[in-house]
Amino acid sequence: MFLRHPRLLLRSQPWLLLGRSVHSPASFHQVSLLPERKRQGVVFPFSALEGHLDRRVDREDFRLFHPSEEDLRRAEELFTPSARHDILYTSSAVRMDHVPVTQLPEVCFIGRSNVGKSSLIRALFSLAPHVEVRVSKTPGHTKKMNFFQVGRAFTLVDMPGYGHKAPRDFVDMVEPYLQARKNLVRTFLLVDGFVGPQKADLIAVEMCEEFGLPYVMVVTKIDKVRPGLLLPHLLQLQSLIKTQTKYCYAQPFLVSSIHFSGVHLLRSFIAHVTGNLQLSS
Repeated sequence: MFLRHPRLLLRSQPWLLLGRSVHSPASFHQVSLLPERKRQGVVFPFSALEGHLDRRVDREDFRLFHPSEEDLRRAEELFTPSARHDILYTSSAVRMDHVPVTQLPEVCFIGRSNVGKSSLIRALFSLAPHVEVRVSKTPGHTKKMNFFQVGRAFTLVDMPGYGHKAPRDFVDMVEPYLQARKNLVRTFLLVDGFVGPQKADLIAVEMCEEFGLPYVMVVTKIDKVRPGLLLPHLLQLQSLIKTQTKYCYAQPFLVSSIHFSGVHLLRSFIAHVTGNLQLSS
Protein backbone atom coordinates (compact mmCIF):
# COMPACT_ATOMS: atom_id res chain seq x y z
CA MET A 1 0.00 0.00 0.00
CA PHE A 2 1.50 3.31 -1.10
CA LEU A 3 1.34 6.37 1.14
CA ARG A 4 0.26 9.64 -0.43
CA HIS A 5 2.70 12.51 -0.37
CA PRO A 6 2.18 14.39 2.95
CA ARG A 7 1.69 17.76 1.26
CA LEU A 8 -0.94 16.34 -1.07
CA LEU A 9 -2.63 14.67 1.88
CA LEU A 10 -2.83 17.98 3.71
CA ARG A 11 -4.30 19.71 0.68
CA SER A 12 -7.05 17.14 0.25
CA GLN A 13 -7.64 16.67 4.00
CA PRO A 14 -6.63 20.01 5.57
CA TRP A 15 -8.05 19.12 8.98
CA LEU A 16 -5.00 16.86 9.45
CA LEU A 17 -2.60 19.80 9.39
CA LEU A 18 -0.57 19.83 12.60
CA GLY A 19 -3.49 18.35 14.48
CA ARG A 20 -5.62 21.44 13.86
CA SER A 21 -9.33 20.91 13.36
CA VAL A 22 -11.48 22.93 11.00
CA HIS A 23 -14.18 24.75 12.96
CA SER A 24 -17.34 22.91 11.86
CA PRO A 25 -19.35 25.97 10.67
CA ALA A 26 -16.55 26.60 8.16
CA SER A 27 -17.95 23.70 6.14
CA PHE A 28 -21.34 24.09 4.50
CA HIS A 29 -21.96 20.38 5.02
CA GLN A 30 -21.83 20.94 8.78
CA VAL A 31 -24.01 24.03 8.52
CA SER A 32 -26.57 22.08 6.49
CA LEU A 33 -27.03 19.73 9.47
CA LEU A 34 -28.18 22.56 11.72
CA PRO A 35 -31.88 23.18 12.48
CA GLU A 36 -33.56 25.25 9.76
CA ARG A 37 -33.71 28.55 11.63
CA LYS A 38 -30.12 28.39 12.79
CA ARG A 39 -28.93 27.30 9.36
CA GLN A 40 -30.65 30.28 7.75
CA GLY A 41 -29.08 32.59 10.32
CA VAL A 42 -25.58 31.33 9.52
CA VAL A 43 -25.93 31.33 5.73
CA PHE A 44 -28.13 34.43 5.40
CA PRO A 45 -27.43 36.56 8.51
CA PHE A 46 -29.97 39.19 7.50
CA SER A 47 -32.75 36.66 8.13
CA ALA A 48 -31.98 36.83 11.87
CA LEU A 49 -32.51 40.61 11.83
CA GLU A 50 -35.72 40.81 9.82
CA GLY A 51 -37.96 40.37 12.86
CA HIS A 52 -36.45 43.52 14.39
CA LEU A 53 -37.11 45.69 11.33
CA ASP A 54 -40.02 48.03 10.88
CA ARG A 55 -42.51 46.60 8.36
CA ARG A 56 -42.11 49.69 6.21
CA VAL A 57 -38.44 48.93 5.52
CA ASP A 58 -37.86 47.42 2.08
CA ARG A 59 -36.12 44.09 2.63
CA GLU A 60 -35.46 43.19 -1.00
CA ASP A 61 -32.14 45.02 -1.28
CA PHE A 62 -30.81 42.89 1.56
CA ARG A 63 -31.39 39.60 -0.26
CA LEU A 64 -30.67 40.29 -3.92
CA PHE A 65 -27.95 37.66 -3.96
CA HIS A 66 -29.65 34.46 -2.83
CA PRO A 67 -27.85 31.34 -4.12
CA SER A 68 -29.25 27.86 -3.73
CA GLU A 69 -27.73 25.22 -1.45
CA GLU A 70 -26.21 23.60 -4.53
CA ASP A 71 -24.61 26.94 -5.47
CA LEU A 72 -23.18 27.24 -1.96
CA ARG A 73 -21.72 23.75 -2.17
CA ARG A 74 -20.15 24.36 -5.56
CA ALA A 75 -18.65 27.65 -4.39
CA GLU A 76 -17.16 25.91 -1.36
CA GLU A 77 -15.26 23.57 -3.66
CA LEU A 78 -13.24 26.57 -4.86
CA PHE A 79 -12.17 27.29 -1.29
CA THR A 80 -11.23 23.65 -0.60
CA PRO A 81 -7.69 22.64 -1.59
CA SER A 82 -6.88 19.41 -3.37
CA ALA A 83 -3.99 17.87 -5.27
CA ARG A 84 -5.13 19.66 -8.44
CA HIS A 85 -6.42 22.82 -6.81
CA ASP A 86 -3.93 24.53 -4.54
CA ILE A 87 -4.68 27.60 -2.45
CA LEU A 88 -1.63 29.53 -1.39
CA TYR A 89 -0.11 32.84 -0.44
CA THR A 90 2.01 33.92 -3.40
CA SER A 91 3.65 37.28 -2.66
CA SER A 92 3.49 40.74 -1.10
CA ALA A 93 4.04 44.10 -2.73
CA VAL A 94 4.35 47.76 -1.81
CA ARG A 95 4.50 49.10 -5.39
CA MET A 96 2.77 48.25 -8.65
CA ASP A 97 6.01 47.03 -10.21
CA HIS A 98 6.17 44.39 -7.46
CA VAL A 99 2.67 42.93 -7.86
CA PRO A 100 2.44 39.45 -9.42
CA VAL A 101 1.67 39.26 -13.12
CA THR A 102 -1.48 37.21 -13.65
CA GLN A 103 -4.47 37.05 -15.95
CA LEU A 104 -6.70 35.52 -13.30
CA PRO A 105 -9.71 37.57 -12.16
CA GLU A 106 -8.89 39.35 -8.92
CA VAL A 107 -10.77 40.61 -5.88
CA CYS A 108 -9.36 42.84 -3.16
CA PHE A 109 -10.38 43.60 0.43
CA ILE A 110 -9.95 47.08 1.91
CA GLY A 111 -11.14 48.71 5.12
CA ARG A 112 -10.13 50.66 8.19
CA SER A 113 -7.39 49.28 10.40
CA ASN A 114 -8.85 46.75 12.85
CA VAL A 115 -12.06 46.31 10.84
CA GLY A 116 -11.44 42.55 10.77
CA LYS A 117 -10.19 42.29 7.20
CA SER A 118 -7.50 39.66 7.72
CA SER A 119 -9.80 37.73 10.08
CA LEU A 120 -12.46 37.57 7.38
CA ILE A 121 -9.95 36.39 4.78
CA ARG A 122 -8.75 33.71 7.19
CA ALA A 123 -12.39 32.61 7.65
CA LEU A 124 -12.87 32.43 3.89
CA PHE A 125 -9.77 30.22 3.67
CA SER A 126 -10.59 28.20 6.80
CA LEU A 127 -10.90 25.00 4.76
CA ALA A 128 -7.27 25.50 3.70
CA PRO A 129 -5.56 25.93 7.08
CA HIS A 130 -2.10 25.62 5.52
CA VAL A 131 -2.67 29.10 4.05
CA GLU A 132 -1.19 31.57 6.50
CA VAL A 133 -3.24 34.73 6.84
CA ARG A 134 -1.66 36.77 9.60
CA VAL A 135 -4.14 38.26 12.05
CA SER A 136 -2.97 40.66 14.74
CA LYS A 137 -4.66 42.34 17.71
CA THR A 138 -2.66 45.44 16.82
CA PRO A 139 -4.45 47.73 14.29
CA GLY A 140 -2.52 48.42 11.11
CA HIS A 141 -0.69 45.08 11.08
CA THR A 142 -1.04 44.69 7.30
CA LYS A 143 1.60 46.95 5.74
CA LYS A 144 1.71 45.46 2.26
CA MET A 145 -0.60 44.16 -0.44
CA ASN A 146 -0.74 40.39 0.16
CA PHE A 147 -1.72 38.12 -2.73
CA PHE A 148 -3.40 34.72 -2.42
CA GLN A 149 -3.99 32.47 -5.43
CA VAL A 150 -6.99 30.14 -5.47
CA GLY A 151 -6.02 27.48 -7.98
CA ARG A 152 -6.63 28.65 -11.52
CA ALA A 153 -9.85 30.36 -10.46
CA PHE A 154 -8.93 33.78 -9.04
CA THR A 155 -6.58 35.83 -6.87
CA LEU A 156 -7.53 37.51 -3.59
CA VAL A 157 -5.65 40.55 -2.28
CA ASP A 158 -5.47 41.65 1.35
CA MET A 159 -4.85 45.41 1.27
CA PRO A 160 -3.35 47.55 4.07
CA GLY A 161 -5.89 49.15 6.36
CA TYR A 162 -6.66 52.85 6.03
CA GLY A 163 -7.23 55.36 8.81
CA HIS A 164 -4.90 56.66 11.49
CA LYS A 165 -2.92 53.38 11.59
CA ALA A 166 -2.43 53.21 7.83
CA PRO A 167 1.10 52.84 6.41
CA ARG A 168 2.69 56.16 5.47
CA ASP A 169 2.75 55.17 1.81
CA PHE A 170 -0.85 53.86 1.81
CA VAL A 171 -2.08 56.25 -0.90
CA ASP A 172 0.95 55.65 -3.14
CA MET A 173 0.51 51.91 -2.70
CA VAL A 174 -3.24 51.40 -2.94
CA GLU A 175 -4.55 54.03 -5.35
CA PRO A 176 -2.29 53.01 -8.28
CA TYR A 177 -3.35 49.41 -7.76
CA LEU A 178 -7.07 50.23 -7.76
CA GLN A 179 -6.71 52.43 -10.84
CA ALA A 180 -4.37 50.27 -12.90
CA ARG A 181 -5.13 46.64 -12.06
CA LYS A 182 -6.93 45.49 -15.20
CA ASN A 183 -8.00 42.09 -13.87
CA LEU A 184 -9.57 43.52 -10.67
CA VAL A 185 -13.23 42.51 -10.93
CA ARG A 186 -14.56 43.54 -7.50
CA THR A 187 -13.42 45.50 -4.46
CA PHE A 188 -14.81 44.54 -1.05
CA LEU A 189 -15.05 47.54 1.27
CA LEU A 190 -15.36 46.43 4.89
CA VAL A 191 -17.23 48.46 7.53
CA ASP A 192 -17.18 47.70 11.26
CA GLY A 193 -20.71 46.68 12.31
CA PHE A 194 -20.08 47.87 15.87
CA VAL A 195 -19.33 51.51 14.97
CA GLY A 196 -20.97 51.84 11.55
CA PRO A 197 -19.53 53.79 8.60
CA GLN A 198 -16.88 56.28 9.71
CA LYS A 199 -15.40 59.33 8.00
CA ALA A 200 -12.51 57.27 6.63
CA ASP A 201 -15.04 54.79 5.15
CA LEU A 202 -16.87 57.63 3.41
CA ILE A 203 -13.57 58.77 1.90
CA ALA A 204 -12.97 55.20 0.68
CA VAL A 205 -16.45 55.20 -0.89
CA GLU A 206 -15.65 58.47 -2.66
CA MET A 207 -12.41 56.94 -3.95
CA CYS A 208 -14.18 53.88 -5.35
CA GLU A 209 -16.79 56.09 -6.99
CA GLU A 210 -14.16 58.42 -8.45
CA PHE A 211 -12.26 55.46 -9.93
CA GLY A 212 -15.48 53.84 -11.20
CA LEU A 213 -14.74 50.60 -9.36
CA PRO A 214 -17.39 47.92 -8.96
CA TYR A 215 -17.41 47.37 -5.21
CA VAL A 216 -19.36 45.77 -2.38
CA MET A 217 -19.93 46.83 1.23
CA VAL A 218 -19.30 44.14 3.85
CA VAL A 219 -20.38 44.66 7.46
CA THR A 220 -18.02 42.86 9.85
CA LYS A 221 -18.11 41.75 13.51
CA ILE A 222 -21.88 41.24 13.57
CA ASP A 223 -21.47 38.73 16.39
CA LYS A 224 -20.25 41.54 18.66
CA VAL A 225 -23.24 43.84 18.11
CA ARG A 226 -26.79 43.71 19.47
CA PRO A 227 -29.51 43.96 16.78
CA GLY A 228 -30.64 47.27 18.28
CA LEU A 229 -27.24 48.77 17.46
CA LEU A 230 -26.44 46.84 14.29
CA LEU A 231 -29.70 47.66 12.49
CA PRO A 232 -29.30 51.48 12.57
CA HIS A 233 -25.77 51.08 11.19
CA LEU A 234 -27.03 48.71 8.50
CA LEU A 235 -29.87 51.04 7.48
CA GLN A 236 -27.45 53.98 7.45
CA LEU A 237 -25.19 52.03 5.12
CA GLN A 238 -28.10 51.02 2.90
CA SER A 239 -29.19 54.66 2.61
CA LEU A 240 -25.62 55.61 1.70
CA ILE A 241 -25.53 52.96 -1.04
CA LYS A 242 -28.89 54.06 -2.47
CA THR A 243 -28.34 57.81 -2.41
CA GLN A 244 -24.60 58.37 -2.80
CA THR A 245 -23.18 55.53 -4.89
CA LYS A 246 -23.27 54.48 -8.50
CA TYR A 247 -20.84 51.56 -8.60
CA CYS A 248 -21.66 49.85 -5.30
CA TYR A 249 -23.62 46.59 -5.32
CA ALA A 250 -27.04 47.28 -3.78
CA GLN A 251 -26.82 44.52 -1.16
CA PRO A 252 -24.51 44.92 1.83
CA PHE A 253 -23.14 41.61 3.13
CA LEU A 254 -23.12 40.77 6.86
CA VAL A 255 -20.35 38.58 8.26
CA SER A 256 -18.94 37.14 11.47
CA SER A 257 -15.45 35.68 11.13
CA ILE A 258 -15.89 33.91 14.48
CA HIS A 259 -19.25 32.18 13.88
CA PHE A 260 -18.87 32.02 10.06
CA SER A 261 -22.17 33.82 9.61
CA GLY A 262 -22.35 35.10 6.05
CA VAL A 263 -19.00 33.53 5.09
CA HIS A 264 -20.60 30.85 2.88
CA LEU A 265 -22.70 33.50 1.14
CA LEU A 266 -19.63 35.67 0.58
CA ARG A 267 -17.69 32.71 -0.82
CA SER A 268 -20.49 32.19 -3.33
CA PHE A 269 -20.55 35.86 -4.30
CA ILE A 270 -16.79 35.85 -4.87
CA ALA A 271 -17.06 32.69 -6.94
CA HIS A 272 -19.86 34.31 -8.96
CA VAL A 273 -18.19 37.68 -9.68
CA THR A 274 -14.93 36.00 -10.67
CA GLY A 275 -16.81 33.96 -13.27
CA ASN A 276 -16.40 30.62 -11.48
CA LEU A 277 -20.01 30.07 -10.44
CA GLN A 278 -23.06 30.31 -12.66
CA LEU A 279 -26.03 30.49 -10.31
CA SER A 280 -28.58 27.70 -10.71
CA SER A 281 -31.47 29.93 -9.62
